[in-house]
Amino acid sequence: MERILVIGCSGQIGSELTLALRKIHGNENVFATDIKQPPADILESGPFHVLDVLDYNNLLHFAVRFKITQVYNLAAVLSGNAEKIPMQAWEINMKALMNTLELARDSDAKKLFWPSSIAVFGPTTPRFNTPQLTVMEPNTVYGISKLAGERWGEYYQKRYGIDFRSVRYPGLISYKTEAGGGTTDYAVEIYYEAIRNKKYECFLREDSALPMMFMDDAIAATIKLMNANSSKFSLRSSYNVGGMSFTPKDVAAAIKKHIPEFEITYKPDFRQAIADSWPASIDDQVARKDWGLSDKFNLDSMTELMLTEITKKIG
Repeated sequence: MERILVIGCSGQIGSELTLALRKIHGNENVFATDIKQPPADILESGPFHVLDVLDYNNLLHFAVRFKITQVYNLAAVLSGNAEKIPMQAWEINMKALMNTLELARDSDAKKLFWPSSIAVFGPTTPRFNTPQLTVMEPNTVYGISKLAGERWGEYYQKRYGIDFRSVRYPGLISYKTEAGGGTTDYAVEIYYEAIRNKKYECFLREDSALPMMFMDDAIAATIKLMNANSSKFSLRSSYNVGGMSFTPKDVAAAIKKHIPEFEITYKPDFRQAIADSWPASIDDQVARKDWGLSDKFNLDSMTELMLTEITKKIG
């Protein structure tokens, strides 16, 4: 029986991944942790503990005490916020990863999931259908930390036999958790503002195409990767995950099908330069071949569900 530790259960990914894992492995076997209070459904459905991943001694004690076998490390300072506090973001992002890699060496928690990002690519990377193996010269704090993390994960897998698994998430879109400091956050904010105010001022240009993924597909992909037979893996760093690709103008048009009076304006800020350095679309055929990556949602089906669920949530 797996005993699973989720680090960062209060964030955008963790708040949904924790519940999905509890459905599979049993509520009592998935330990949700964070340094802040999680949503009520996590508190009410299974164990929650305050745990700082940067405190290695407490992390190791926790893993040994609760006989942890798998770790999902979701702790990170995202791209937009990381540019405001570069040294602090580097310290948090890298120390969190290194502590969980060392945890895998020092305990029974040998299987580790850690999310990378399309931020590992840079302005010299091919922008369209970005391949799995290509030029990677990130120019953001977040991207540099994710690229370094991929290399460390593969190193620990080859050097110490740690079962490190990772995907390069595109922008993630969810109605359950609002935006948290990322460059792709407009694609969450826009739906909330469409319902609240029927208008939205976007911090990216109207033609800024970026890869995106609906959270349901992202959670399904994460669990599928963790359940896959590693003997079929052709790489042990991080897999491209493409999702769908669209622009702010495309999202606005999809929303207008449901809210005709919706209006969007554009006022690009510092995040535009970050978006310009990232791919417009991703080639994820390696993940589809190695472990069966698939997705269900496109822009229209996602938009319909986002608007319906956010309306229920905020009235």
